[in-house]
Amino acid sequence: MTTAHHAPGGSRPGGRTARTREAVLTAVFKELGRGGFAALTMEKVAQRSGIHVATLYRRWRCIEGLVCELLTDLSSDVPLPDTGTLPGDLRALARSISAFYGDARMRRLIEAVVSAAARDPQAATVLRSFFGERMVLAGRMVQRAVVRGELSADTDPEQVVSALGAPFYYRILIARRPVDQDLAESTAIAVWAAARAGAYASKGNSSNNSGNSKTN
Repeated sequence: MTTAHHAPGGSRPGGRTARTREAVLTAVFKELGRGGFAALTMEKVAQRSGIHVATLYRRWRCIEGLVCELLTDLSSDVPLPDTGTLPGDLRALARSISAFYGDARMRRLIEAVVSAAARDPQAATVLRSFFGERMVLAGRMVQRAVVRGELSADTDPEQVVSALGAPFYYRILIARRPVDQDLAESTAIAVWAAARAGAYASKGNSSNNSGNSKTN
């Protein structure tokens, strides 16, 4: 999913500012891999990146701002598939999510952002924006499937995308176990079957259809 929301660090800069941003985000990523979010500090990021700590505080305000921007930056590399069928799109996206979080540092990153969002209102806003934007983007797969006649017109794209992502975040944040391609495959198959069965129909249309089916 290739668009990105770049708050709280602002829009993508160029020149020296871009180099500063790259050095800082690289340092955050490496520090997360080394000690996790609990050990992450602005001072450690400054030391590793070579950027003065005052600059970090001025631009990102807090460590929560840094990890949120890093997640947004890295996740922009997860592509939105268009295989020609919804089963193919679901499988491709699930595999991409699995590959993304296959790196332990990526799992630590999403843990860090969720932790940050629980404590910092700005981080919470960024997290909601991050997932909201990706829901819209991935929802295009479902909209294409409706146009192709693979799903009924009352299918809710957000419900489908949420169902696809939920097992990964449960595995990472609750079960605290690695994700793998088996999870990707089983999730894609289950979501496709549920979508075909009408499990993700929007509530308004669902109730109308239910009433029609009883009448018939």
